[in-house]
Amino acid sequence: MKATVRAHPNLALVKYWGKRDDALILPHQSSLSMTLSPLSVRTTVAFGAGSADEVELNGYVAKGSERDRVLRVLDAVRAEAKDAKLGPAKMVSRGDFPASAGLASSAAGFAALAVAARAAAGLPADPRAASLLSRLGSGSACRSVQGGFCEWMRGERPDGMDSYAVQRFDEKHWPELRMVVAIVSRDEKEVKSRDGMKNAVETSPYYPAWVKDAEAEVVRAREFLAKKDLQALGEMCERNAWRMHATSLAADPPLCYLMPKTLELIHSLREQRKKGVPVWFTLDAGPNPCILTDAAHELAAEAAAMACGATEVVRCVPGGDAQLLGEHLF
Repeated sequence: MKATVRAHPNLALVKYWGKRDDALILPHQSSLSMTLSPLSVRTTVAFGAGSADEVELNGYVAKGSERDRVLRVLDAVRAEAKDAKLGPAKMVSRGDFPASAGLASSAAGFAALAVAARAAAGLPADPRAASLLSRLGSGSACRSVQGGFCEWMRGERPDGMDSYAVQRFDEKHWPELRMVVAIVSRDEKEVKSRDGMKNAVETSPYYPAWVKDAEAEVVRAREFLAKKDLQALGEMCERNAWRMHATSLAADPPLCYLMPKTLELIHSLREQRKKGVPVWFTLDAGPNPCILTDAAHELAAEAAAMACGATEVVRCVPGGDAQLLGEHLF
């Protein structure tokens, strides 16, 4: 009754920012992302492993809301597999990139948890079911169950059963596409994404316009991906990121995830484009910009990031599906 899964984080090209239902983690609008390899989280789940549930994240025992979110997923699996009488679970998770820095570590973690827990419980492999399950822990996790480019459909049903991610294009669709992650800070965010988006939803006067605009951008993003139009996709990524952050800057109290080095790098990309280098940024709820480019220019993107003070650069390609592994963490 044990399974281990590796899942990759995803970076939203059209952002998810704001819940219409906090309990079920249902978004106000759809979103679309790129799965990132080689960044990954590995998670092992075993049922019947002890007398009580155990949750370990990156070497420490999870407590409070972190533990509660994991147990919510495990409880849902136990409920679905009730005939199996699974009993207490042990979960150990390890990531190879910084948590709470705007790189969707929780997305990879909960995607890996959902797939591993279902496998350990003997439930059949089912991307839709795993996507729905992972969403209960972290909304963006539903986009990391499958690889390539996935769209999280907002859905309409109050029970959330039509709010899950579907793969629009797999990782082989556009192998030349690159996302260069520039680490300018490894510090944990003072305000977590779920708190920042709640503040934006409740207090930002820009939020209703954001919802309408972002939903329309998902349609455009699918078109640009289908055509492999890097410039159009890059321009859309930048404006979508700016507009997401604008909702938080206009919230009460204002919230700014950007650091001086973040802005320095963003401005430098404009200069690079004037020189003919195809580089555009996107930015989740954190200080670390991600540079959209192609294989021919990823070294130039890396050099631009290092010149602006990035302490580390990770060159990413479209990643694959969450995958079962033979080696366990315990």
